[in-house]
Amino acid sequence: MPSVTAPSSRLRHLPVLGRRSAFTLHASVLVGLLAASSAPTPLYALYQAAWHFSAMTVTVVFSAYALALLVALLAAGTLSDHLGRRPVLVGALLAEAAAMALFATAQGVPTLIAARILQGLATGVATSAAGAALLDFEDPDRPGRATLANSTTPVAGMAAGVLVSTALTQYAPAPTRTVYLLLLVLFAVQTAAVLLTTETAHPHPGAWHSLRPGVSIAPASRPAMTLVAPGIIAAWALGGFYSSLGPSLARLIAPHAARATGGLVFFTLTATAGLAVHAARPLAARTVSLAGTAALIPGALLTLSGPHLHSLLALFAGTALAGAGFGAVGQGALRLLLPPAAPGERAGTLAAYYVLSYLAMSVPAVLAGLLTNLYGLQTAVSLYAVTVVLLTLIGLTRLARTTRRPATA
Repeated sequence: MPSVTAPSSRLRHLPVLGRRSAFTLHASVLVGLLAASSAPTPLYALYQAAWHFSAMTVTVVFSAYALALLVALLAAGTLSDHLGRRPVLVGALLAEAAAMALFATAQGVPTLIAARILQGLATGVATSAAGAALLDFEDPDRPGRATLANSTTPVAGMAAGVLVSTALTQYAPAPTRTVYLLLLVLFAVQTAAVLLTTETAHPHPGAWHSLRPGVSIAPASRPAMTLVAPGIIAAWALGGFYSSLGPSLARLIAPHAARATGGLVFFTLTATAGLAVHAARPLAARTVSLAGTAALIPGALLTLSGPHLHSLLALFAGTALAGAGFGAVGQGALRLLLPPAAPGERAGTLAAYYVLSYLAMSVPAVLAGLLTNLYGLQTAVSLYAVTVVLLTLIGLTRLARTTRRPATA
């Protein structure tokens, strides 16, 4: 593992953060990035009321972020292995701050989409770099903390972002500006802090060549990716649905419920995901993946029953189960994927995981928006739930065939 105690020659005059502080900082970067990604979810209803656009447009705005993030991961997922973690993160965080400024000044859908695209590009570049930095700064006496942090911080960030944004939607005088200005300040502070960390990667030639779109998975991690891919797709497809159309589903079931109810749907998903990640730590990775994938089925079916029963209770119960499955699937997958990867393969392997995840999150969400426009939200929910259940059954079949083999993590 590269040294993380000696500062670079260019920063000898600055206080350099120690291993523990740098680890905490990079975890906070991931939390901040994912908080910013979920912050618009409770605001979609306000945007719709002000600018009069359809559910299809909501999913396009949402998916603009996810697809831009995919492009960044495919083109720059290994960039920090070549240029270094620190310069890549600094540039990405500055771009993220610029995206927050665009959100805060948006006056229509085109600006909203532009902000989401810039945010997706910045998040895609930063996510793999910050995740790899967590592995670099991990305390060798406490192995496994980096993998746990990489699985915990995304759901913790999304939960925090949607909760704060929901509260500001309910109580702040300018909710469509305040949350973004707060996030802008956060990213500015994190940018300055990253400059005080020690570079842990070994920069080497090939940066331009690495920008050619592609997925780089460590050879030792490929069998695990094949095993967990169906569960990852099902879990993140559900996540995309709740993030983009969860508020609309809550309004369909209970049109006169409080405005914050829609935001609380996605918060329930991410909060229970975080709890599942924490609770599953002592279990074997393959067991966690199996249990998480299984939990997606009742989660999807309960969510499907919400509109038919006109029951918010069914919606939130289904969301909680889906969230538990979402968190467990993600944690189990990362525990199977990351430990076999060599240090120089970490950023690429982590990027490959996110490529699959966000592709599963964005494409089905756009299709759900299209189905909602054509056939109504209730029909779209039904078709979405059936698709997720089928994917989940495929994942369960693959995992069940390996339960008697020794776990790899």
